[in-house]
Amino acid sequence: MRDIKNIFVIDDDSITLFGVRKMLSRITTTSNVFEFKNGQMAIETIKERILNSNALPEVIFLDINMPILDGWGFLEEFIQLKIEQGILINIITSSIDPNDRERWLSFKDKTHHYIDFVNKPIYKIELKDLHKMDLAS
Repeated sequence: MRDIKNIFVIDDDSITLFGVRKMLSRITTTSNVFEFKNGQMAIETIKERILNSNALPEVIFLDINMPILDGWGFLEEFIQLKIEQGILINIITSSIDPNDRERWLSFKDKTHHYIDFVNKPIYKIELKDLHKMDLAS
């Protein structure tokens, strides 16, 4: 098991939220899994944490298609923030649009954060999904 201090799950689908939380409980000891129904709520929380010098998420699971502020809008705002630590962002989406994969690749080139792309439904979350260094090995 891996100890992660803070995980954010940004998705408007309650089934996905439940599933991600359940899968995470099998591979990490954290109880700090924060859920957000849209990108706006998540980005505001991150900005507030930066302002108050509170811990940022180490891992983010991010849906693309959400109301108010979608995953792409969240990423646009997120990569503009002055965050020195690299954060692992797992994009989880049901999209089969090839343009979404192209957008993902363009975001990977714009930031020092590690961004991965996984199609829904998610059947298993592994340790590599929580630690970018495992992906290089």
